[in-house]
Amino acid sequence: MTETKVLLPESALPDRWYNVAADMPNRPQPVLHPGTGQPVGPDDLAPLFPMELILQEVSEAPEVPIPEPVREILRLWRPTPLFRAHRLEQELGTRSRIFYKYEGVSPAGSHKPNTAVAQAYYSKQEGRERLATETGAGQWGSALALACRLLGLECKVYMVKVSYHQKPYRRSMIETWGASVVASPSKETQAGRAILEADPDSPGSLGIAISEAVEDAAGRGDTAYALGSVLNHVLLHQTVIGQEALAQMELAGAFPDVVIGCVGGGSNFAGLAFPFIREKIGGKEIDVLACEPAACPTLTRGPFAYDFGDTGQLTPLVPMHTLGHDFIPVGIHAGGLRYHGVAPLISQLVLDGLVRAEAYAQNDVFASAVTFAGSEGIIPAPESAHAIHGAVLNAMAADDEGVERTILFNLSGHGHFDMAAYDDYLAGRLEDFALPEDEIQRALSAIEPLPKPA
Repeated sequence: MTETKVLLPESALPDRWYNVAADMPNRPQPVLHPGTGQPVGPDDLAPLFPMELILQEVSEAPEVPIPEPVREILRLWRPTPLFRAHRLEQELGTRSRIFYKYEGVSPAGSHKPNTAVAQAYYSKQEGRERLATETGAGQWGSALALACRLLGLECKVYMVKVSYHQKPYRRSMIETWGASVVASPSKETQAGRAILEADPDSPGSLGIAISEAVEDAAGRGDTAYALGSVLNHVLLHQTVIGQEALAQMELAGAFPDVVIGCVGGGSNFAGLAFPFIREKIGGKEIDVLACEPAACPTLTRGPFAYDFGDTGQLTPLVPMHTLGHDFIPVGIHAGGLRYHGVAPLISQLVLDGLVRAEAYAQNDVFASAVTFAGSEGIIPAPESAHAIHGAVLNAMAADDEGVERTILFNLSGHGHFDMAAYDDYLAGRLEDFALPEDEIQRALSAIEPLPKPA
């Protein structure tokens, strides 16, 4: 193949989401009610989510139809392009073939609108007038703000404080699309006030911001809660990425030996990987790699356990790899990867040996990001740069082994609002954080009393 871009017509936009739960060798364990220890039912979730999303959360159907009004909005940027990274291959001097699916062409600059539009649509269908959410680096908050603007809903975003100050233009995006945004922990919720009372200088965390958004939504009948990652229905909505990529790789006359994505909660990784995991379960030889930061090594060093999805313990208990719900990660620049847990579906696939994980230091990640920017021209988001680094390492390993591999990764967003991070890297101010074992043990002590997975 000599083409650089592999493009699909709008008519090729998937009309169904793929549900990996239908094909998994082992279904994830049930989400538990923290009060009773019993599996949660639809009534437990109804105050937060529209019923259609609750049904998708527990669905075992292999496919779920995408409503036409959702597809109509997705056509603003989908199908997204698949690129053959010819220039990166030349820069690395590798014999392997590298492809990337580029989600940065969406209006919000990342993969996040794929589920934001769906969640806003179902909330409006059920009569909700407002959505509350959290955001780490701001990509999810800006995506939901966009979706609410397009569908005529109010939106309130609780943004992790360290990112609120690191990324002021993400805040501006959120406000340009009509949403309101506050730094979390804030004084607007009981959860936020409790954190500030204990630590007035708290940098915030996704777990804290989730507590605030959940409290906000649960306290108002006109408001639903929207989550940008982790939950089954969120990962489901992202599978348009992998379905398109399967068709594009076929057009390119190639099939990946390695499929790579960065992982925080897991949505962009699942979006690309799940349709390929279906192929792997069906007998295809594919190495599926999840890349995470060494400063927040949930899959590589966190145990599989029941834990709260938030710091304030307002959510149900979720079976997942976790660093503990009161874990406060250091302020690395990949804000979207600073989450203490990983999606239950991905956690189970790791347990089953269908996905493997690696953790990287941020200076190594930024070195690969700069190499990529200098060859392919796109400045990647710090989160996505973890997938780039994984692809670079795989290509180098293949060369060392004397083999040629076909590598596909998800470039889940651009880094145009992350230039302060590049400033720090280029000036030599970027620090590497390896999480001390005693900090992991301290955070995990908080989940000792919780139920244990079977």
